[in-house]
Amino acid sequence: MKKILTITCHNVYNHGATLQQYALIENLKTWEYDVKSINYKPAYLSKRFKLWNIPEKYKSNVFLKVAYLGLKLPSRILDLKRKKNFDAFESQYLAVLPKLYETNKDLKNDLPDADVYICGSDQIWNSFFENGKDPAFYLNFAPDDKLKIAYAASFAIDELEEKVKPLVKKNVERLQAVSVRETSGLTILKDLGISNAVQVLDPVFLINEDVWKDKFVFPLDEKFIFVYDCDSNEQIKQIAQVAASENNFKIFTVDKNIKYADKNFFNEAPHFFLSLIYHSQFVLTNSFHALSFSIIFNKPHYVFNRTEKINTRMRDLMKLAGISELLLMKGEFRRINDVAIDFAKVNEKISNEVAKSKTFLRNALENKSNVT
Repeated sequence: MKKILTITCHNVYNHGATLQQYALIENLKTWEYDVKSINYKPAYLSKRFKLWNIPEKYKSNVFLKVAYLGLKLPSRILDLKRKKNFDAFESQYLAVLPKLYETNKDLKNDLPDADVYICGSDQIWNSFFENGKDPAFYLNFAPDDKLKIAYAASFAIDELEEKVKPLVKKNVERLQAVSVRETSGLTILKDLGISNAVQVLDPVFLINEDVWKDKFVFPLDEKFIFVYDCDSNEQIKQIAQVAASENNFKIFTVDKNIKYADKNFFNEAPHFFLSLIYHSQFVLTNSFHALSFSIIFNKPHYVFNRTEKINTRMRDLMKLAGISELLLMKGEFRRINDVAIDFAKVNEKISNEVAKSKTFLRNALENKSNVT
């Protein structure tokens, strides 16, 4: 049985990151591969839920350090429940190597053995963050004679800074099969002279809706709007509150800073995230994976731009699904009752893309020269 190791932004306590990691591993397992994920936790991804973490600007002053920790410790202690629940989910559902690696050099010095190495998915190549500048996420540690594949790697931005381009070009050219999650990713690679990449769907689409539902979704009896807002967006708040009032719905969220919600499930594991989307009457979000599961579960939704420069991934997915009109511009107000989505057409488009994505991955694993 061929042995595969995947690498992604792992154990970052984010619903979408966790579920896409699970989905890629599970899809490969259904094809009877031996699959595990590399336990890669660089320092820049390891600060979450550290009780005593202090920003550099406060470290030189003992009074500022004490004041900072005094403000942060109470909420950090409460947040440990989220860590505990996510860790339990990982222990039960994610196949992860026990050995911890913290740098690309660590991986090179003690290479975990595999026949195939896959980097992806999620924002592993987003150079707006440190992970997009980390050679490990481009499989730099994997030997030349090993099969190396990028599956649905996301830049999440429209263009690279000049200083990052040499690193990306050098490492991506070593990969035998390259796929990205957004059409904008193809453009970025073409600008670097890499023209053999293809676009595929995020791994969460590789898992059938019924599998997600049967394995993870549990009953919820209340009627509610699900808000997944990473920016505390006033536009989302206004639309959510009007919709709740007009339709007698409650507002549920998983965002720590959303104070207007009737129920907040911030500390709960990914099961809750999936159940909230599945049972919601409407989804208001600026999260890529909340959008993805709204499509998978055929839930009406509106999408809003993020304040960070990572909106490309949502725009590209909505265009592919034929629902670009559901992206609301800044200041735009629309009622949830105005939405009429033809999910039969959406499902057909997504089904075709799932087939293409699986074909790419199967061919890549067989090391075929034409992976499309």
